[in-house]
Amino acid sequence: MFKNRAILFILITLMIDAIGIGIVFPIMPDLMDRVGAGDTGQGAFWGGLLMAAYAGALFLCGPIVGSISDAVGRRPILIAALVMLALDYVIMALADSFWLLLLGRTLAGLAGATYITATAYIADISPPKEKAANFGLIGAAFGIGFVLGPALGGIAAEINIAAPFWIAAALSAGNALFGYFVLPESLTPDKRRPFGKRDLNPFKSIFDAFRLPGLAVPLLCIFIFEFANMVYPTLWAFWTREVFDWPTLYIGLSLAAYGVLLALVQGGLMPIFIRWMGDFRTLMLGMISALIGMVGFGFTGSLVPLVIFLILAALSDLVPALMTAMASNQADDDRQGVVQGVIASLSSVAAILSPLVMTGLFQASVDEEGLYFPGAPFLFAAVLVIAMMPLVIRLRGHASV
Repeated sequence: MFKNRAILFILITLMIDAIGIGIVFPIMPDLMDRVGAGDTGQGAFWGGLLMAAYAGALFLCGPIVGSISDAVGRRPILIAALVMLALDYVIMALADSFWLLLLGRTLAGLAGATYITATAYIADISPPKEKAANFGLIGAAFGIGFVLGPALGGIAAEINIAAPFWIAAALSAGNALFGYFVLPESLTPDKRRPFGKRDLNPFKSIFDAFRLPGLAVPLLCIFIFEFANMVYPTLWAFWTREVFDWPTLYIGLSLAAYGVLLALVQGGLMPIFIRWMGDFRTLMLGMISALIGMVGFGFTGSLVPLVIFLILAALSDLVPALMTAMASNQADDDRQGVVQGVIASLSSVAAILSPLVMTGLFQASVDEEGLYFPGAPFLFAAVLVIAMMPLVIRLRGHASV
């Protein structure tokens, strides 16, 4: 009963978090216009910088947040993160300059959002053979949030550009209040470890994690894949506007469609794939889908291929959940928080660098003075996926089934 109630709350928390994140994506070009960020290419660059600032703060604080949750428990950290997210969205709703937007996203990164503690919470209550499927449920919750978030953002923005942020702030604050009264603690006192000065150094936490037996390869794979996969949230709104001339509403609906696919893949198909093929073969299915999808988006310019490649992009999201489960299975119970924090930090480093690289490639590829090829960033992401294949093959021994 405790386990089911806890998982349900965590999934609701992450779904609302995804609504808050996804609600912003379709309005990013208009948001950059509001703060004077320039044309499509320049707007993409400044939007990428905004994402990088969030990721940078998360990188510095991710292992710290994870270590604190290992010491004091998951519940207080999770609730505090939700409150900080609500504050972030209020700042973004009121912002009339790029620098205020930057402040808001930095505060959200400092809180570590909710993902770090939520995944540690799931790791606490999941036996090794169930971790991949339960981490897949996290992806499904995000998928449902992405169904509602972008569609809601696209519709609400038609009323007022700040409306989506007020909605996201209300959802985050309401969920924090809900968690205060409902969420039980998952980490018992006997499994906690002291928080020391060494835990304040994110670089040391990452290096220590890489030295733990069996963790180096999955952590490196997570970093490379997250770097490549950031091409979608970084450029989707700008790429669809450039290639298809879509308005905000269409961008929001396309992201909602992706959310439906993501929920179906991670909540429905992933457990079936794992039972049929095992963790490793399911991981390879996700990798091959990612490669085909990225190459496809690199060259497509019509609607029907876009739908096909969107399905493959959803299948590629099998990869992060499986790699996270493989890393988690290598860590002791009292280090699940710090390991999830290190994973979040590595993802954040990817999210710092990738938007800068991807938006730079995109800006150059749509520049009137150079070669016009807006799909170039997707092809670069595909090259990264190919390059990491030898490392992925080495993960066969990390699979739990």
